[in-house]
Amino acid sequence: MAKITRASGIRVAQDFMKFVDASPSPYHVVSECKSRLIAAGFTQVHEHKGNWNIKPYDKIFVTKNQSSIIACVVGGSWSPGNGFTMLGAHTDSPCPRIKVVSKREKEGYVQVGTECYGGGNWGSWFDRDLKVAGRLMIRDELTGVIRSRLIDIDRPVMRIPHIAIHLMRGMNEKFGVNKETDLVPVISTTVKKEGGKENEDEAEDWEKRHSKVLMNLLADSAGVTPQSIIDFDLFLADHQPSMIGGAEYDFIYAPRIDNLLSMHAGLEGLIQSLGNDNNIQSDGNIRMLVGYDNEEVGSRSAQGAGSSFTEHVMRRLCANPGNLAAFEESIGKSMLMSADNCHAIHPNYPNKIESNMKPTLQGGPVISTSGAQNFATTVETATIVRELARKVDLNVQECMGRNDIPSGSTIGPVLAAKLGIKTVDVGASQLSMHSCREMCGVMSPEQCALLYSTYFQSYPEVNANIIFDED
Repeated sequence: MAKITRASGIRVAQDFMKFVDASPSPYHVVSECKSRLIAAGFTQVHEHKGNWNIKPYDKIFVTKNQSSIIACVVGGSWSPGNGFTMLGAHTDSPCPRIKVVSKREKEGYVQVGTECYGGGNWGSWFDRDLKVAGRLMIRDELTGVIRSRLIDIDRPVMRIPHIAIHLMRGMNEKFGVNKETDLVPVISTTVKKEGGKENEDEAEDWEKRHSKVLMNLLADSAGVTPQSIIDFDLFLADHQPSMIGGAEYDFIYAPRIDNLLSMHAGLEGLIQSLGNDNNIQSDGNIRMLVGYDNEEVGSRSAQGAGSSFTEHVMRRLCANPGNLAAFEESIGKSMLMSADNCHAIHPNYPNKIESNMKPTLQGGPVISTSGAQNFATTVETATIVRELARKVDLNVQECMGRNDIPSGSTIGPVLAAKLGIKTVDVGASQLSMHSCREMCGVMSPEQCALLYSTYFQSYPEVNANIIFDED
């Protein structure tokens, strides 16, 4: 495999930034993944359709809710009962999400009611130029058929203005964000009274739930009438594009680095792993990339890691009348790499990180471990990752939380418990996690893509060379 260089790292970083800027919502993440997979020769299959009839060398993907995706490459030596080389990440990030009844008008401003999705650093959303993205449900006015359509209004249309320091003198000493009243974005003024029916009882459903300003904006973007928009799921996103920064171009400044860096690196790792025909021919496993929605709110949804989506897909892939226990047999031969970012050492807050484990932005992927099972890493799976990294001369770092600071978690423990599959938590380190804009090392996207590609290609070989159970 090619060695990582500064030039190659910059190229991968630039592609990662294109991926982020094209993915302002989970729906757009999946759409971008689909485009790249199709370009790499993958074929879409569907949950609601019959036997997939997979066979060695097949490349397929399936989506759920347009916001989660599973992509698979069937090894040339695969047969039902063989293992899965799985990598999982998530497609969602904390952000304000437009409420189902968003109509607000106050003090001469038209505002949009939002819900705080996930555990965001909400103070970082003040005074940002915000755009709107997500999906609309649109009724065809001729046929009556309702279809989903993605939109990305790529201009600054909203802002959450902060209070001036002159009016709140103590704000630098103490300021707490009230998520219900302080984070209501402004979309326009009400110099001209909004149109619509004078009698509220005669107003159409959309006029009761959302402002005409918002609905006209959405309709114009989609090329339809406001009346044809039945419903929507829309998110606010930072309008400023991603960029490489720092005096020495050491950093990436971008929104949604958590966890689109893992999604991009996992996707590129899977596609890059196809470059070696001999490797595919000898692989007895199915290589599987999974991107889940709703990780930031607990994974408890039909399209989340806590659902049966993954198991259902795995069972369909394993289905074989000659081996009714093929799925159960495969679990013991499989592994999940839960790819999610961790906290790098912060120069202003170094005491927030365990003093003997200080991940840096440029030091390579980080193995996260927690005896409390906030992360699902075991000594077995950590050993496998170190051996994979050693094969390509890639440095890896270690991370455990402090005993006096609660740790976050990932999809790793959720899937490890649900499937009974051995799991490791690993990912890039970053600063400003869950802020409107985040920061990571410029080399991190390629470092992670290299590790993930090596994992897809070499997991069966590395696993076979480590004896965990003499029985």
